[in-house]
Amino acid sequence: MSWPWRRGKEVALAEPQARPRVRDVLHVWRALRLVWEAAPGWSLVNLGMTVAQGLVPLAQVWLMKLIVDAITRGVASPDHAAAFRTAATWIGVAAAVGLAAAFLRALAALVNEAMGQVVTDHVADVIHAQSIAVDLEYYENPRYYDVLHRAQQEAPYRPLRIINDLTTTGQALISLVAMASLLLTLHWLVGVVVVAAAVPGALVRLRFSGQLYRWQRQRTVADRLSVYLHWLLTDGARAKEVRLFDLGEVFRRWYRELRQTLRRERLAIARRRALGDVLSGAGAVAAVFGTFAYIAWQTIRGAISVGSMVMYYQAFQTSLTSLQQALGGLAGLYEDNLFLTYFHEFMALAPRLRRPPRPRPLPRPLREGVVFHGVTFRYPDSERTALVDVDLAIRPGEVCALVGHNGSGKTTLVKLLCRLYDPTAGCVTVDGVDLRELDPVELRRAVSVVFQDFSQYQFTARRNIWVGDVALPEDSPRIEAAARDAGAHDVLAGLRRGYDTPLGKLFDEGEELSIGEWQKVALARAFVRDAEVLVFDEPTSALDPAAEAKVFEHIRALARGRAVVLVSHRFSTVRLADRIHLMERGRIVESGSHEELVARGGVYAQLYELQARAYRLGQGE
Repeated sequence: MSWPWRRGKEVALAEPQARPRVRDVLHVWRALRLVWEAAPGWSLVNLGMTVAQGLVPLAQVWLMKLIVDAITRGVASPDHAAAFRTAATWIGVAAAVGLAAAFLRALAALVNEAMGQVVTDHVADVIHAQSIAVDLEYYENPRYYDVLHRAQQEAPYRPLRIINDLTTTGQALISLVAMASLLLTLHWLVGVVVVAAAVPGALVRLRFSGQLYRWQRQRTVADRLSVYLHWLLTDGARAKEVRLFDLGEVFRRWYRELRQTLRRERLAIARRRALGDVLSGAGAVAAVFGTFAYIAWQTIRGAISVGSMVMYYQAFQTSLTSLQQALGGLAGLYEDNLFLTYFHEFMALAPRLRRPPRPRPLPRPLREGVVFHGVTFRYPDSERTALVDVDLAIRPGEVCALVGHNGSGKTTLVKLLCRLYDPTAGCVTVDGVDLRELDPVELRRAVSVVFQDFSQYQFTARRNIWVGDVALPEDSPRIEAAARDAGAHDVLAGLRRGYDTPLGKLFDEGEELSIGEWQKVALARAFVRDAEVLVFDEPTSALDPAAEAKVFEHIRALARGRAVVLVSHRFSTVRLADRIHLMERGRIVESGSHEELVARGGVYAQLYELQARAYRLGQGE
């Protein structure tokens, strides 16, 4: 099977930052600022722990020298008891330092765990804030989901890893400086050997970190597709079709093919890195034991004591380990910053629908209503014009209906009314004020919408309605009043715990509703909102005729003083509207009342007759 992501490899490589350089991505201060914003107190504690743990190795190797020298002198001394007391004293001090080191390690683990939880939650909150700040346009663009996927995949844990790498690097550098002062007293060449042994391992990590970063960018679409297939196989909303159409094994096979390809490519990178690690590790082993041989020779020839031999050997090993940790920490910082660019790439997405510097107040109540003035609109990255030179007035106190085939522009017009997009040409006004001069948040609070693909929140019944106007108390009587108006009260009141019953089957004690009952809940959500403009997109598509008539009766009542927009394919609904607009290919081609349009004998009359004839045939049967 040919997957779309296979054709996207060259595109991914052509994206900005596909092959970053160190100076472009090593912006550690951004990660530090992010962590500091999330956990300033824990950050200070972590700094203190780093310094303390960095000095512990120096104390340990120095105490080991004193212990060995005391024992060596005690062997040649006639007073063994006194010699043992001296050695035992230093052993006791070393034990205390060991206990302190164990305490510091345990405390450091606790600090890292606490920072990890706080930072992860903070980054998730930042991602959530950006997700609701960006325009709807991003959610209708697959490139946005690539960026979001990479940010969600890496950003939650990368900032903490940067802190851990900084901690490791700082602690290692402190130990390295301390040990270097000891090694220089032995021979300056020892320092050169330490560097020569540690650098290759760091270079290997840097190289393969860049390879892994580029590979992940190239395979974002494939990874997202595998996640999507996993969701199809495990999501309850898709379970019926997966079983009825026997799709389970097909989706499983596609998922396995994707994961096998991704796994094979990533393991190839891992194998090359493992080989590089083995070769660099072999050089480090040779340096360690070569230096040990030199220290042993110096001891045999009497240049240093046995205790000094032990101290120098431990100091060399600690220096090598510290330098490897420091270079590894820097390589880790490079790697983490590479992947943290995903987070900053996501955070750099800027909304195009700007809040004006000095927004004008929203007119309340409406007098002239909503007017479209020569509006033309084309979706971003699309060559098709969705709306063409639309002139439309939606007056307070009247019900305006939009009808037309799918893709004729009805829902697009609603999106512009809510300022989810701005027109490509022309403008939309509320009482003569351009929507672009209003605060988008204030504008949307004045609009209540029920979309055809309404949300089914897995909350309690009461909260499902309350989210229509979160300014209300959750126990507001308006919630049940809205449910009554939508015809949902009897159903919700009859649930196991009434309005406090969770809806849906995602959580314990939840009860599922029929699609028609869910639609009534969505209508109640719209009715509870004190809005100036009410928009209903196919509001009765799942309702029986009696429920539909009752809902429309309430919509009529809501229209007093408000502007109401009704989008529907059902002429039994729209025929009762004050004014009907028929849309075709982004244009309004017919307008008038139901009677006027039927009398005109145009497209509307033909469509109405088709539905009426089907209804009459059904009744005859």
